[in-house]
Amino acid sequence: MSIKSDSRHLYLQVIDQIKKDIESGEYKENEKLPSEFQLSKLLGVSRATLREALRILEEDNIVTRRHGVGTFVNPKPVFSSGIEQLTSVTYMIEQSGKKAGTEYLFTDIRDATDKEKSRFAPKKVEQLVEIERVRTANGEPVVFCVDKIPEDVIPVERVHQADSFFKLMEDYANKRVAYAVTYIEPIGYHERIYEILNCHPDQTLLLLKQMHYTAEDEAVLYSANYFRSDMFSFHVLRKRT
Repeated sequence: MSIKSDSRHLYLQVIDQIKKDIESGEYKENEKLPSEFQLSKLLGVSRATLREALRILEEDNIVTRRHGVGTFVNPKPVFSSGIEQLTSVTYMIEQSGKKAGTEYLFTDIRDATDKEKSRFAPKKVEQLVEIERVRTANGEPVVFCVDKIPEDVIPVERVHQADSFFKLMEDYANKRVAYAVTYIEPIGYHERIYEILNCHPDQTLLLLKQMHYTAEDEAVLYSANYFRSDMFSFHVLRKRT
């Protein structure tokens, strides 16, 4: 298993070797890798080189290092999607062959904060329908969702019966979502959300913050979706201009 020197830096060779060992099944999902001492001996590299390789593998979400415990192989994301097209969580889950489900945690109408009013400007918003949901795949919690919608755009009494908030807004207020502006950021430990999603404290979540607009550029829905990073991955198609 010892790697051979070539023109590349040693840590790049270590990364490739560990990836190959994971792909071949030598190291299985959720399995702990050998200790740094053992792994450096097996690969024939210094511990400093190994640590740099493990650092990059962790950044790429291939492994997770738990302080004082060890390094573990992350499972491959079950759901992978590009974010160029506005597709629903339900669609992503069902495309993977699993059954999508929803558990409602909270639904209420409340006064919008100054920050929320500015998000929806120039539309004047005084009250929002706020909805907290857990999206499940074959009964397993995979996404925690917080949606905020102006109260004149969606009927709160029909929220729990809706298969799609997009369709409900179209039917109720003739507001059709045409596009969204999305920001993605990794999120560290959050006690309530991690408990809801059954996450290990060392896992990261992927937060997608999205403001949805109609074709007339009217903001009609703000959502914050917390995706389990061991279950979801996202990619972007970039074209040269």
